[in-house]
Amino acid sequence: MEQNAQRELRSADPEWTASESMARVFEALNSDGPALVFGQSSLSAVARPNSLVIATTGSSGAPKEVGLSTSALISSARASNKALGAQPGNTWSLLLPLSHIAGINVLIRAIELGTEPIDLRSHKGEFPRADFTAIVPTQLFKALNGDDQLLKHLKDAKAVLVGGAALAADLHLQAKNAGINIVVTYGMTETTGGCVYDGVPLDGVEISINSEKRIAIKGTVLAHTYLGAEELWDEKFKDGWFISSDFGRMENGKLIVEGRSDDVIITGGENISLSAIENSLHDHFPQVSFAAFSVNDEQWGESLHVAIAGEKSISDVEISQYLSEHFGDFSKPKGYLHLAKLPLIGIGKVDRKKLIELYMEASH
Repeated sequence: MEQNAQRELRSADPEWTASESMARVFEALNSDGPALVFGQSSLSAVARPNSLVIATTGSSGAPKEVGLSTSALISSARASNKALGAQPGNTWSLLLPLSHIAGINVLIRAIELGTEPIDLRSHKGEFPRADFTAIVPTQLFKALNGDDQLLKHLKDAKAVLVGGAALAADLHLQAKNAGINIVVTYGMTETTGGCVYDGVPLDGVEISINSEKRIAIKGTVLAHTYLGAEELWDEKFKDGWFISSDFGRMENGKLIVEGRSDDVIITGGENISLSAIENSLHDHFPQVSFAAFSVNDEQWGESLHVAIAGEKSISDVEISQYLSEHFGDFSKPKGYLHLAKLPLIGIGKVDRKKLIELYMEASH
């Protein structure tokens, strides 16, 4: 069949049950019929290699439509099940939205095991047991801070994948002490979701660190292209390697993710990593959620601001003193935003653009 032949692109219905979604995903993966898009798309047809399309938006980047082939999706699911020791008949629970690759992956992993996922997206009451599940750090925080049903579900699972956003070291330790078998994943929609588990690449995946200290990924799980933005894909895809926006290093054969290249701001001539600020605050004040963001400033260029959410009260002075002691006086926030909860984009990622909007509204 011609490489550039087209297939119809249909939108997934957000009201579909997990079983209905699974059936339609199976059809998209195994037929020449319509491809499926999860999220919004401006397209009505895609080239044949694309079976699923995921609309994704980074916390500070532009929206992209990522085209994924059947081979990439199946390779990812099989490698994940193999890494976890999953056997035919084992079950996955679905706790993530199907608008995100991590949710879609649960469906395909279940297909590979010959089972149906246990749909817990809007479940109330006691959670049934599942062998495996996938969550984001905010869900783990919720389980460890009062959601006893979710906590039991996670403890009963053989393994719990945690990805979608950075997992704070303190939260990871709390989960371990609670008896949850956490597997920290790293990946993105362009790599068909998590492709590195606890620092180790899945089968069929290679990791390297380029001269700019960016994490580069190669292998069978890579997406096909950015639909409608093929030039952008070509900029990121070099000699078979996808060059991510993340900095990292290899340590004792394992990948250590250090933060995003678009995560660093320059304020008063000093470089500050927003994720480093967030991670440090989370570790020191574990009962509160934090997000660092920057606001354009005539004096500083970019000024560091911190959003705080949670029931426990922590003063701005405490935060300022802590950051000053650990990062230097230049890291003292120039403003604070107190919220009931942090605005999220996708699953688990803080929407920094929204934080800037909220701060500007509150300042006027």
